[in-house]
Amino acid sequence: MARDSLGGATALLFLLVSVAVSSVKTESDASTATLATASSGGQINSNSVLVALLDSHYTELAELVEKALLLPSLEAAVGRHNLTIFAPRNEALERDLDPEFKRFLLEPGNLRSLQTLLLYHVVPARIPSEAWPQSRHPTLAGDHIHLSSSGEGSSGGGKTVGLAAVVQPDAVVRPDGVIHGIERLLVPRSVQEDFNRRRSLAAISAVLPTGAPEVDPRTHRLKKPAPPVPAGAPPVLPIYDAMAPGPSLAPAPAPGPGSGKHWFDGESQVKDFIQTLLLYGGYNEFADILVNLTSMATEMGRLVSEGYVLTVLAPNDDAMARLTTDQLSEPGAPETIMYYHLIPEYQTEESMYNAVRRFGKVRYDTLRVPHKVVAREADGSVKFGAGEGSAYLFDPDIYTDGRISVQGIDAVLFPPDEDAPPASPLSPAARKAELAQVKAKTKLKAKLRRGKLLEIGCSLLGVLGQSSHFATCQ
Repeated sequence: MARDSLGGATALLFLLVSVAVSSVKTESDASTATLATASSGGQINSNSVLVALLDSHYTELAELVEKALLLPSLEAAVGRHNLTIFAPRNEALERDLDPEFKRFLLEPGNLRSLQTLLLYHVVPARIPSEAWPQSRHPTLAGDHIHLSSSGEGSSGGGKTVGLAAVVQPDAVVRPDGVIHGIERLLVPRSVQEDFNRRRSLAAISAVLPTGAPEVDPRTHRLKKPAPPVPAGAPPVLPIYDAMAPGPSLAPAPAPGPGSGKHWFDGESQVKDFIQTLLLYGGYNEFADILVNLTSMATEMGRLVSEGYVLTVLAPNDDAMARLTTDQLSEPGAPETIMYYHLIPEYQTEESMYNAVRRFGKVRYDTLRVPHKVVAREADGSVKFGAGEGSAYLFDPDIYTDGRISVQGIDAVLFPPDEDAPPASPLSPAARKAELAQVKAKTKLKAKLRRGKLLEIGCSLLGVLGQSSHFATCQ
């Protein structure tokens, strides 16, 4: 009984060992098959058709494949099945291709279109030239390509791929694929439609909308000529914006008196400069004379409105305080004084100083015709007038807006003929004494006019004792 049980246990043990050995062998065979499959599909042989493509004379196509990042996808496809690559010649991609279409393909945003275009040239099957089919074949791009053969032709034997003729069949033959040279690039319909859509959008976006004419904010002038305006239509721009210069430019030419066309708002400009004088301080008396004692502010506004420009020489309050009551009490005296301080030119401190530095003395016209004010350089500044009635440029460029310039001075100016006091009548005795004094000065000048040679001659005659015989030496 014991022997029978021992024999059954041995048989059972032998059966278990056999099953274990067979299972280990099955797992070993499966793992070997898996490694073989991985090694065959994940690594490219040096004799592969892809390596041949990169090393072939189809350099333009190989460069596009690298730029499109298609090498991993093509390596995976070679691992699964053979490939047939239709390679365009280099001339077709360099010179025959539309430059605009080539720029479209190489743009980073169109990478998907470039990949679709290149995969359209790859068929996942081996198609040798001797077994050229007459049918449609799917490509790696997902589209179908039509292959045909007419049995005629020179090098390609009349074989065509789509619209391109095969110029070099079986150019590269490898165990995992074949490369045929074709004459032109194959463009799938989807890529062509995408290119046409992008080109249409670019053409539309290149047309800028046309609206109101643009105005240069610095000069208030039109940047480009405005379109013609029909008769009776309102102007495109107000005349002020079209003609008024900016503050830093030279003033516009005056249209002349009596034109009646008030192109500038002179009254507001005069109010601005008077307000500036009051805020600046030290010129309240001058501003009071312009506004209250006279009507010159209104006259200046009218002149500026008609296109004239003015430079105002404004005496400060200390200078106005030195005026006497008699000088201001006569009828029209304040206007006469103020007119002599208005120059019908637009001058700044820099322009006047440059003028006197260059010419030494400059005469400026004033509104007190025909009197002129003389300016010259003195102590690094500009000095107006001469003698005791002169005035220095004290506060330069108090107000400058391109049409009115205000320059502060430290004295009130008068024309030269008013500087000298009136002559008082002389008595006969005083007149005789003055006449004798003039004669003495004349005789002294005549004596001083004797020449050096005459003095030497008279001295020689004095040595000889003969100078008394000549009246000239006495």
